[in-house]
Amino acid sequence: MTFHALPQFIEKQFLAIAVILSAAALAFPVSFTWIKPHIPLGLGIIMFGMGLTLDFEDFRDIIRKWPLVALGVAMQYLIMPLAAVGICSLLNLPVEAVIGLIVVGACPGGTASNVIAYLARANVALSVTMTLAATCLAPLLTPAIVYLILEQQVEINFWSMVVSVFWIVVFPLMDGLILRRLFRRQLEPLLRYFPSLSIVVISLLIACIIGLNQKTLFALPLMVLVAVILHNSIGLAAGYGVARLFRCSKRDARTLAIEVGMQNSGLGVALAVKHFGAVTALPGALFSLWHNISGVTLARRWRADPDS
Repeated sequence: MTFHALPQFIEKQFLAIAVILSAAALAFPVSFTWIKPHIPLGLGIIMFGMGLTLDFEDFRDIIRKWPLVALGVAMQYLIMPLAAVGICSLLNLPVEAVIGLIVVGACPGGTASNVIAYLARANVALSVTMTLAATCLAPLLTPAIVYLILEQQVEINFWSMVVSVFWIVVFPLMDGLILRRLFRRQLEPLLRYFPSLSIVVISLLIACIIGLNQKTLFALPLMVLVAVILHNSIGLAAGYGVARLFRCSKRDARTLAIEVGMQNSGLGVALAVKHFGAVTALPGALFSLWHNISGVTLARRWRADPDS
């Protein structure tokens, strides 16, 4: 395999890489737990890479497609947090899992959703626009939702959380946008490597959280995994169903399903670790694995049968 073919190989093997590293983390946790202090940096690298792939002109899509974007973002920030609360009550999860699932539910869509949208032959432009719009709202909405839901259960420094989301998401994203605008020609040869770099970084962050929670995973995974699967499934189904009720095309409905159901679980993990402790990051780590499994499965079905 040539060096130039490596990015394409990594992108095709996203799921396998994440699963293999996670399995390695279960067997040899110390090989990955050293990454813990660097989780925010890793997420910043991913958001920076995303910024390098976008232009300021991409913001025009938010205006042009504002009804679909508004519908998708509203569903994401309403359905996913409420679904998390309902699932936690239904399954009577321990408080650490409750916190982790709600934090994930309050996060915007992740960059992996754009890859899944492409594989599913969905509306990639709409997917990127929604991810960008939800991410730009995250510094206010994510900490606000977490504070409103968890205020009586844990102490939360609202503004500290706002600052965390700003530095992890918005700052590196804007840096990438600005550098692309200033040095587009010089950066062009490097842009094809950033998606694969993001995949490796995300997989390492997942493995780190798995390693940090090795004992917890062996002792408490079943109900938390059930909660994560339900959470993701509700998001996917609600995103598609509501979009069709609003008479969106099947292609756009698939896009909304992917955006609503696939959270930025990496951000959820970072926030959980920073504000609540490593144990609360378990739902986010499991979500990172599961939503890629469900996303790839849906993408294969929709790609094979465009009319389904």
